[in-house]
Amino acid sequence: MTRVLVLNGPNLGRLGTREPEVYGSETLADLAATCARTGADLDLEVETRQTDDEATLLGWLHEAVDSRSHVVLNPAAFTHYSYAVRDACAQVTGAGLVLVEVHLSNPAARETFRHTSVVAGVSTGTVAGFGLDGYRLALRAIAARTR
Repeated sequence: MTRVLVLNGPNLGRLGTREPEVYGSETLADLAATCARTGADLDLEVETRQTDDEATLLGWLHEAVDSRSHVVLNPAAFTHYSYAVRDACAQVTGAGLVLVEVHLSNPAARETFRHTSVVAGVSTGTVAGFGLDGYRLALRAIAARTR
């Protein structure tokens, strides 16, 4: 079975209460349940994680390479400035694995500082602005790319 790590960065543990007008009213538990259901439908083994810690996220990206796991990544605020996360993502795709960058909102339609993603250039693709549906789309893309 194809393994996928769904990794979420800082503040995503606050989904449902943090700026629901931007990020929606669904919680991290809702996100994890959505990914689990979608993964089961697509015959993917999905594990969802969230951290506010950059070092932990880096460790999970390294784990993806070592365990040959594809990645759905919402790097959150790390999107815009973390070259360490960017370099770890490059290791994932450099190993021939699929990495889909996901954002609940559309960063390009928000504040100027959010317009640049240092992760996008090393990702297989990016899905933004569709809320939790973005995770479903990302998992479908991984399933299609790995069949």
